[in-house]
Amino acid sequence: MSALKTHKTSIIGFSLLYLAFCISYIDRAAISIALGQIGKDFNLQASDLGIVISVFFLGYSLMQIPGGWLADRFGSKSVIVVSIALWSVFTVTTSFAWSLGSLIAIRLMFGIAEGGFPPAAIKAVAEMFSKDNKPKMSALLTSSNYAGSMIAPLVMAPLILGLGWRHAFEAIGFAGIAFAVAYFLLVPNDAKPASAQGKAGQGKPANRIDWATTRILLKTPFLWQLVVVWFGLSCVNKGLDSWMPLYLLQQRGLDLKAVGVLVPIPFLLATIATAIGGWVMTRFFADREKYLLIGSAALTGIFLFAMYRAESIAALIVFQSIVYFFKSFVLATVIALPTKVLHESQLGTGIGMVNLGGQIAGFIAPMVMGFLVSASGSFDTAFGFLIVMTALSVAVATTLRSGRQRLATSAA
Repeated sequence: MSALKTHKTSIIGFSLLYLAFCISYIDRAAISIALGQIGKDFNLQASDLGIVISVFFLGYSLMQIPGGWLADRFGSKSVIVVSIALWSVFTVTTSFAWSLGSLIAIRLMFGIAEGGFPPAAIKAVAEMFSKDNKPKMSALLTSSNYAGSMIAPLVMAPLILGLGWRHAFEAIGFAGIAFAVAYFLLVPNDAKPASAQGKAGQGKPANRIDWATTRILLKTPFLWQLVVVWFGLSCVNKGLDSWMPLYLLQQRGLDLKAVGVLVPIPFLLATIATAIGGWVMTRFFADREKYLLIGSAALTGIFLFAMYRAESIAALIVFQSIVYFFKSFVLATVIALPTKVLHESQLGTGIGMVNLGGQIAGFIAPMVMGFLVSASGSFDTAFGFLIVMTALSVAVATTLRSGRQRLATSAA
């Protein structure tokens, strides 16, 4: 009966975390869907809009390692609840922006508020499931990123059209605050593994990290290689997520209703690829994970080139869907691999490090693309920049050591 109760609790906790990730991506994607209206209201250029998008990821990246460390040190639940509540408050606050400067400041704080959530959520999942299931369940949880991005246009486009962009931000922000309360009430306090209980009385639980272990992780080349691999692919990830709605509106001549229908399609394949990515990694690429990274990154670049050269909208969406499929295998692998090789007490910090690469890319890519579009008058140079970033990921992935890494010995 106890085991059944524990399993039920894990499923409830996992489901709520999945939904929380979806909400976070709806909240952050809302700004991209609303860019057209915001640009008109504030008379902004493409370079200005790029800064608005990028500044969120600056704050988000600043909190990756601190947020993971806080989850390791004080428990994942506290960080999760506080992050959801705070980012929802700043989602509401976005609706009160009155200038470019105020919008930049609000989006920076929004990024800081949300930044601690991903490493804390991955750590929470690792606490819920067995060692063998951690990579699979972590990758499955990460698929919520694309599920949320797929849902976002379907939710936000009608809200913006019906309520205007300001009231749309208020609606989703208050929904997030309500969800934070529900998570606090429904999810029990952080699990305490048997290994931690066995060391009771030694001053601190064994599932809590210390500064010595943190320094070891920060000096581990393997983790920093994953950071760079995910940085390159995240330039594609964040660049396309941020600019595709406006690209379809301005350069391809579609209206907002059509964009709301077409933008979610590639995210469906991304959701599938990320959901099965952990299983593919453990089933077919055990101790050979770098080959999955190399192949996926290379195919991402190839189909990205085909995408921006496509003449028809149908071909563009097909190639974009394939791009999202293969880049999502990279995401699944770089998130699942640390759960395989790190000790539980290191997971929050380790995931925070890896995700740091993605969020730095989120700061750089939209802004660089905005300036390139403003300078050239088209998206051609912006897409060229993304293709170069996929080449960077392939190059660094080839330097990864094959075979199982031994990173957990110091904590174990």
